[in-house]
Amino acid sequence: MELIINIFSLVGSLALFLFGMKTMSEGLEKFAGDRLRSILAAMTKNRVMGVLTGVLITALIQSSSATTVMVVSFVNAGLMTLGQSIGVIMGANIGTTVTAWIISAVGFKVNIAAFAIPLLAIGMPLIFSGKGNRKSIGEFIFGFSFLFMGLSFLQEAATAMNIGDMVAGMLAHVPQDSFLTILLFVIVGALVTMVVQASAATMAITLMLFGMHIPGFGFEQAAALAMGQNIGTTITAFMASLTANTQARRAALAHMFFNVFGVVAFLIVFYPACHAVSWFVDSVMGGGNDLFKLSAFHTAFNIINTLLLIGFVHQIELLVCRVLPMKEQDEDYRLKFISGGLLSTAELSIMEAQKEIQNFAERCHRMFGFVTDLMQTEDEVVFNKTFSRIEKYENITDSMEMEIAAYLNKVSEGRLSDASKTQIQKMLRQISELESIGDSVYNLGRTLNRHRQNCHDDFTDTQLQHMHTMLGLVDGALVEMQKRIAAPVSRPTTSYNIENEINNYRTQLKNQNLHDVNSGLYGYQLGVFYVDFISECEKLGDYVINVVQAGKSFNTDSLQSATR
Repeated sequence: MELIINIFSLVGSLALFLFGMKTMSEGLEKFAGDRLRSILAAMTKNRVMGVLTGVLITALIQSSSATTVMVVSFVNAGLMTLGQSIGVIMGANIGTTVTAWIISAVGFKVNIAAFAIPLLAIGMPLIFSGKGNRKSIGEFIFGFSFLFMGLSFLQEAATAMNIGDMVAGMLAHVPQDSFLTILLFVIVGALVTMVVQASAATMAITLMLFGMHIPGFGFEQAAALAMGQNIGTTITAFMASLTANTQARRAALAHMFFNVFGVVAFLIVFYPACHAVSWFVDSVMGGGNDLFKLSAFHTAFNIINTLLLIGFVHQIELLVCRVLPMKEQDEDYRLKFISGGLLSTAELSIMEAQKEIQNFAERCHRMFGFVTDLMQTEDEVVFNKTFSRIEKYENITDSMEMEIAAYLNKVSEGRLSDASKTQIQKMLRQISELESIGDSVYNLGRTLNRHRQNCHDDFTDTQLQHMHTMLGLVDGALVEMQKRIAAPVSRPTTSYNIENEINNYRTQLKNQNLHDVNSGLYGYQLGVFYVDFISECEKLGDYVINVVQAGKSFNTDSLQSATR
């Protein structure tokens, strides 16, 4: 019974550690989310700045996985190039070593858990605050407290279970001086980190085991475990990229390639590297506890790998592009930016959804262009093929609306600022109207198809001229709509002017149609198809202005909330 309690205590302590790290990281990301995104967007113009940015962000949020997933998100959303992402990923590997240094310095020497509980008293009023920033700070304090409480409890549970003796017993059957043993520890480190999905947690366990001075588990074995963790930590970004676009998958692959290459390169000079780190800590740093050696090795390992590969960012980019070539359907028939439920913060997910809505609008505009193609072709085969494309695109717009809406609903389940909640409502309205645009374009194509099949009279030259003029007005409205989605303005005057032109032109043409039919210029049936086409164009224009107004209302609300 005691053994079962100890096992659950060990697992529970690890869970508390992981929860603390997750809460601390998310709290800081929410507090400084916009600033973090600004830093990532502005400081990655060259590879050196990208590396330094990765170091800074990861040192702040204490999670290389969070940084790499954020980077994959940026690449997926088209906010960062593949080359820029590689530099940030390199820096993230260096930044994550800060965790090991903190644990080495205070984690097992000072009973920091005793200080963690009073910290909860400070965080309590903040976490129940109505203001988002204070709540985020409270989450950070709670996460910090839980992290070190979990670390302290982990050590206590490991001592109660005699983990040191158990590990020593397992290692007694393993050759100590064999290089195969080093490879085994690398594999174990990778597998454990893949399961836990937090290299900081496995690094904490490694430091704890190393600090116990277990026979057969010395500095070299611990270093091999740490190296394996660098491979295992790539699984998080890899999973995040599985449903992302090709560029995002390439960023995750570059992360994996960089870490695997680093481990292989270090294995070639493993023993000399361990001796060099030991000499540096003993001679230059003046010794200190043994944990400093492992932290120093972890840092040296990542810094040297970055120095080795920073000059080959372009070559890495070419390699991953060759391994993962761009597929045509990635660009035409799937979501380009929204990847699924495994990406960083809710705030960043909103940015991805906004990019997807821009893509949705571009696709609707492309679909509208097929209507002009229908009017300009007399070939039956070409006409049917083009109409089939319109039908296919109509199904795509239906799916895009459902997928984006599901994604936004999933995002809204998290804690969001009032501005973000308003933005989500705006985006839901926009995608509904965009789907209506797709339906309207399909109705235009169907009207032309029905005319072709059921009416023996062709449209007159004057009718065709009017129809093309109306299509030109709607096309201009769609172009302005795309601009407004990308950059909302308080009053989109051009869009309103085009909408008024469309309405007035529709009224003028309908009145003229009645006069022309009564005058016998063409038959009643042809006039019905003609008016149906013109009226559908006017409906399409209404949907377009609805999209624009949704963006305008959000922009106005944001300005008002900012001035309160």
